[in-house]
Amino acid sequence: MGKERQYWLLKTEPGEWSWEDQAANGGVTKWDGVKNKQAQKNMKAMRLNELCFFYHSGARSRRVVGVVSVLREWYEESGDGAGAGAVDVKEVGMMRRAVDLKEMKRDQELKGWALFRQPRLSVVNVEKKVWDRVCDLGGGFDGDGEKKDDEGDE
Repeated sequence: MGKERQYWLLKTEPGEWSWEDQAANGGVTKWDGVKNKQAQKNMKAMRLNELCFFYHSGARSRRVVGVVSVLREWYEESGDGAGAGAVDVKEVGMMRRAVDLKEMKRDQELKGWALFRQPRLSVVNVEKKVWDRVCDLGGGFDGDGEKKDDEGDE
C-alpha cells in the first residue's frame, strides 16, 4: 500500500527569492539553504510531485502566493555528509488570491496548524484539510484544474 500524498509550505523572504523570481526562472529552482533540522527533516520527507504552498514571509508580506511541486527529492549538495541538501521545485501556479497570514489565523478551520505553532520553521507540513481550506480561501490556484468564475461565461 502506497504512502499517502503529503502537502507542504515553503517559506521565503521575497527579497531573497520571490514568486516572481520563481516564475522568471523557468518555474524551476533548487530549494536550499535550510539549516533547521526539523525543516530539513520535512524536506527529506517530500516526495516527487507533492504540492507545496509558496509562502512569502517577512514583515510586510506574510501570505501564500502560489503553488510549486516537488520535481526532485532531497539530495545532498556537497556530498561530504554535512547535511546540507536541497529539493528541486517547479512552479504550478499562482494563487488566484493571495492568502494573508492574518486571515488564516482568524479562520477556525485552520486552528492548530504548525505554521502558527512554529512560526520560524521554514518548511512546514500541511494536512490535507488545511491544504483544502487555504485553497478555498485563495480561490484555488492557476493549474489546479478548476475553472475560474469568469472563464467560459460569455
